Amino acid sequence: MSSSNPYDLDSGSLLDGIRDWIEIESPSDEPAAVNRMMDRAQDELEELGLAVDRFQLDGGVGDAVRGRTAPGDDRPGVLVLSHLDTVHPLGTLAGPLPFKVEGDRAYGPGIADMKGGAWMGINALRVLRRANEETGLPVTILLTPDEELGSTASRTLIEDEARRARYALVTEPGRGGGRCVTGRRGGGRYRMDVKGRAAHSGVAHQDGRSAVLELARQVIRLEAMTDYDRDVSINVGTIGGGTKNNIVPAQAWAGIDLRVSTAEEAERMNAEILGLRPMGKDVEVTVTGFLTRPPFTKDAGIDALYRRARSLAEEIDLDLRDMATGGGSDGNFTAALGIPTLDGIGADGAGFHTHDEHIFVSRLVPRQTLMIRLLQSLG
Repeated sequence: MSSSNPYDLDSGSLLDGIRDWIEIESPSDEPAAVNRMMDRAQDELEELGLAVDRFQLDGGVGDAVRGRTAPGDDRPGVLVLSHLDTVHPLGTLAGPLPFKVEGDRAYGPGIADMKGGAWMGINALRVLRRANEETGLPVTILLTPDEELGSTASRTLIEDEARRARYALVTEPGRGGGRCVTGRRGGGRYRMDVKGRAAHSGVAHQDGRSAVLELARQVIRLEAMTDYDRDVSINVGTIGGGTKNNIVPAQAWAGIDLRVSTAEEAERMNAEILGLRPMGKDVEVTVTGFLTRPPFTKDAGIDALYRRARSLAEEIDLDLRDMATGGGSDGNFTAALGIPTLDGIGADGAGFHTHDEHIFVSRLVPRQTLMIRLLQSLG
């Protein structure tokens, strides 16, 4: 053993455990597949002696699983927050992204985002149990099925668990050279529906009211709301409409993504988007949607938790730095409730959501060791 590897961890063994999870594909929109992954995780939690509960959620998603180390201990503890759904469809493992190791990189669907970190969260308890060591506080591991869909179904469960916690650790992947995350933008998801009037484009074009034309005007209006100085961005990511080339389109729609960095901007932009009105005559515009994640802002409690983690990392010769990122996670919910939250402490990787998704094998041992030390020392 060494000071940088006090639990005599082996990267090959860690990777074997992660691989077992990678080979159970679990795309968010396949509840049965997600539940197969939840079955495996539940078995591992029960083997460790945790008190395990399973929750059926609304919204056509898979189940959530919760494990507690000390169910009778009412002290605020450590919430280890992970999701087991991925963006990769069934068949990805046998097709464009098989599990493989090339040099220092291990590839597979969801290996970074975030099955690697989720498995490491449970394995941290496994290592402590084998060493006959205790955690500093009661630990709750919460595994959710819909983070990649915005966590709409699991949000209430996440927030309920966060209110019981003193700290939240989110096993999203490390990024930017192994940095953890202490800030994220918040966001919202919206749909715009436009109703016009159909007409024959050759015989009675003047009688039509083009929903596509109205949508085009609205898209320009929406994109113009982006303001990088205020760290506000809007992306119209999907559009559709019309029926035939020779018919003035009576219907059109668009999907809208909002990203903001402060709660004030979130409320202002939410109201502005929902309040959009028609620009043309004789058309209807309806916008539906909501703020999906509040901004995750680094405050004094988050900074103190980060500094504690950085100090622990130095003890194992790991240079831990933090960063803010534009993407959201379930850490947005815990941080917004005032719970000191440290995100991005899972496996260090890159290529998230692509066929290049990978983790760095050489960084597994230090990242796993840090997670173990956090659970052992936070009190």
